[in-house]
Amino acid sequence: MSALAVASASLVLAASASAAPTWAPAASAAVHPGVQTVTDGAQCTSNFVFYDGSNAIYLGQAAHCAGTGSNTDTDGCTTPSLPLGTPVTVDGASKPGTLAYSSWAAMQAAGETNADACAYNDISLIKLDPADYASVNPSVPTLGGPTGIADSTAAGDDVYSYGNSSLRLGITQLSPKRGKSLGTAGNGWTHQVYTVTPGIPGDSGSGFMDATGKAFGVLSTLQIAPLPAANGVSDLSRMLAYMKSHGGPDVTLATGTKAFTGSLIGA
Repeated sequence: MSALAVASASLVLAASASAAPTWAPAASAAVHPGVQTVTDGAQCTSNFVFYDGSNAIYLGQAAHCAGTGSNTDTDGCTTPSLPLGTPVTVDGASKPGTLAYSSWAAMQAAGETNADACAYNDISLIKLDPADYASVNPSVPTLGGPTGIADSTAAGDDVYSYGNSSLRLGITQLSPKRGKSLGTAGNGWTHQVYTVTPGIPGDSGSGFMDATGKAFGVLSTLQIAPLPAANGVSDLSRMLAYMKSHGGPDVTLATGTKAFTGSLIGA
């Protein structure tokens, strides 16, 4: 699905006891947050880098990027998806990654009935091929970070994101975005945000950070009503907690090797 869709889940993930992998230099890394991903023809934008206790490396994207329903199907508890193990093309990687987790698949397997989770739990993980591990850096281009995980935003908070839709025709100056949170909704499962240039189809899955560089969400929906041009950003802390409690990979968010400088965007 190339259009923006939806998702959600429950609180922050404990850090792995293992040390982080050795990362490629940020300036030369071919794989990083914000690279495009293509799943069975559907193009999205990756959000953050994760790793597990064995130092396997994953790239996050929205679960709806592997959905097989229509562009307006946003209920992760009912919309069918491609199976785990589906190959995913990752821009900059020499080999396809594989779909290792889908919140939509996890909710359907669990028979989830929480309406907020069904509407907003929208994350999947792409396990990268080991051949590409040496080409990965977790820093968000231009913005730097992430510095950790936040579990909430308040109305008026500054927010930052990096969208990389192919509709921008490679004009990277349009990728970094600054905006404002309108606060949370869906019992904390989603954040409504406005950015100077709103997310567009192909930006789905982009990561969002707060004013301190902490990751708080994943771009899931483009609002039409009641907040035209706002974006729905699914809460990362809840989605990772849901993943951990429902058999997904036990992953840690990789913090950026570049300092967060997002506050300079649009200043």
